[in-house]
Amino acid sequence: MLTGDGATRGPGAYPGTQRARRLRPGLRIYCIGDIHGRSDLLAQMRATIAADLRVRPCPEKLIICLGDYVDRGPDSAGVLEALSDASAFGAPLLLLRGNHEVMLMAFLRDPLELGSWRRFGGLETLASYGVSVNEAALGRGYEEAHQTFLARFPARHRLLLERLELSVSVDDYFFTHAGVRPGVALESQSERDLLWIRHDFLDHGGDFGKIVVHGHTPVASADVQTNRINIDTGAFATGRLTCLVLEGESHHFLTTHM
Repeated sequence: MLTGDGATRGPGAYPGTQRARRLRPGLRIYCIGDIHGRSDLLAQMRATIAADLRVRPCPEKLIICLGDYVDRGPDSAGVLEALSDASAFGAPLLLLRGNHEVMLMAFLRDPLELGSWRRFGGLETLASYGVSVNEAALGRGYEEAHQTFLARFPARHRLLLERLELSVSVDDYFFTHAGVRPGVALESQSERDLLWIRHDFLDHGGDFGKIVVHGHTPVASADVQTNRINIDTGAFATGRLTCLVLEGESHHFLTTHM
């Protein structure tokens, strides 16, 4: 079941800002947080966004996904398959890279990367492609798992991963997976910070120049701060996949509930 989570906010939605943050007239953005192998929740969210667009059409729309499509949850293969069909979303789809996609790509190049990736949920991803992980769970058999995975990993999934963007800036908002380094211009951020940063970003109360929309660090519900919005609600464990809807000077949330 999908529901709206929280009231739509008008001007002044971000306390302490000098002015209301906004998108240009006619544009609506749907931004989806960390999916982590929950193809069931992605399907629900996709259907709800499509229904919302039918009921409330707008001249320009964009769906942004913040990365971490794979690992931890049971169906990473299904998530990548769904994201490979952008036409099914009913709006242009922009996919950002998360740190978990980086680990998957590293394993595609080197079987020994499974030694670290398996501690981040990589075994669940392999299993979703029909790869036996019994040996890998014991810290061995990495080469065999690698060969099987290469044989079963579709070319379209690899192409999707290779085309992922690190960030996108739209009007007063900056979208990226993990966050940004305080004191560094948004256009000069390092790949590592965009994919991995936590406390230096989360603990910073100053202005980043734009509202940073991010995931990476799970929270119980969407966290709206003066300078950032976190929409990683731990979907793989909680059943709560969150989508931030931005339009004009307002925002609200769509959230799955299992």
